[in-house]
Amino acid sequence: MDVFQSDGHKIIQGDAIIALDSYIEDNSIDLIFADPPYNIGKNFNGLRDKWDSDNEYLTWCYQWLDLCIKKLKPTGSFYVMTSTQFMPYFDIYLREKINILSRIIWSYDSSGVQAKKFYGSMYEPILFCVKDKENYTFNANDILVEAKTGSKRKLIDYRKKIPTVYSSEKVPGNVWEFPRVRYRMDEYENHPTQKPIALLDRIVKASSNSNDTILDPFSGTFTTSFVAKSLNRKSIGIEINREYAKIGLRRLNIIQELDGIQLEKEKRSFENKKLEPTLPSLFNQ
Repeated sequence: MDVFQSDGHKIIQGDAIIALDSYIEDNSIDLIFADPPYNIGKNFNGLRDKWDSDNEYLTWCYQWLDLCIKKLKPTGSFYVMTSTQFMPYFDIYLREKINILSRIIWSYDSSGVQAKKFYGSMYEPILFCVKDKENYTFNANDILVEAKTGSKRKLIDYRKKIPTVYSSEKVPGNVWEFPRVRYRMDEYENHPTQKPIALLDRIVKASSNSNDTILDPFSGTFTTSFVAKSLNRKSIGIEINREYAKIGLRRLNIIQELDGIQLEKEKRSFENKKLEPTLPSLFNQ
C-alpha cells in the first residue's frame, strides 16, 4: 500500500477494501463516486474483471458498499455504478442502508453493431444515494441544462395568471447523455472503462461544495480526482493497479517520476505517425 499526496489530493495505491477500512476515517467524506469492476471479463492491465461466481462478486461488493457508507459524513452523498445485470442487487441491498434518491441512466451511442439477436446495452446505471434525505448538498443551479420546451419550442404556459413562455433551463432528469471516452479524444487515457469528464463534472458540481472531500475507491484514470481538483475540491483516489495509479499521479501533478520512470502521457498511434512530405515541401528543400 503506497500513499502519495499533495495540496489536498491523495492517491492510495492498493486494495480498495483494505484502504477504505484502514486509511479513510469514518464520517469524513462529503461525496463518494464508486465505479467498480463490473464482473464482465474486462482486462484491466492484466487484472481480469471476473469472479468465480456471481455470489462471490456480490459478497465482495457488499463489503466495500458497507465501508463507503461508513466513511460518508451524515450529510454525504454516494453515487455508485455497476453493470445492468448487477444493479438490481445493489439497489435492493442499499435501500435498507441508505436513501436512494435517483436511479440514473447514463446513455451513450454505440460505436458499431453490438448485438444481432437481442438488444445491445447502450447505457450504464447509477444510483444517487444520501445518508440524510433532509440534509444533503444539491447545487441545482450549478448543473442546469437546456429546457427545449421554452428555449427552442417557445411554448406558452397558460396555467399562469399571465401566460409566460416556459423556462429555458431546468435541472437534468435521470437520463444523462454523454459520449463515451474514445481513443482520439483529448481526455483519453489507456484504460478500458474510462468515464468522461462531463459525467463527473455534473456529479461533483451537484453534490459537493468548494473544499469538500471527494472519494473514488476505484479510481482508474482518476477522472474523479481530476475534476475535483479543477473545481477546488479535495480528493482521495484508491487504485489497485500501479500503472493506473501513475496516470493519477500525472493528472493531479502530485509527482513527476515513479519507479525511475518519468510520468508522461503515453502517445497514441496517430500522434506518433510522421507526416509524409508534400510536393511543395520537397521542392523547398
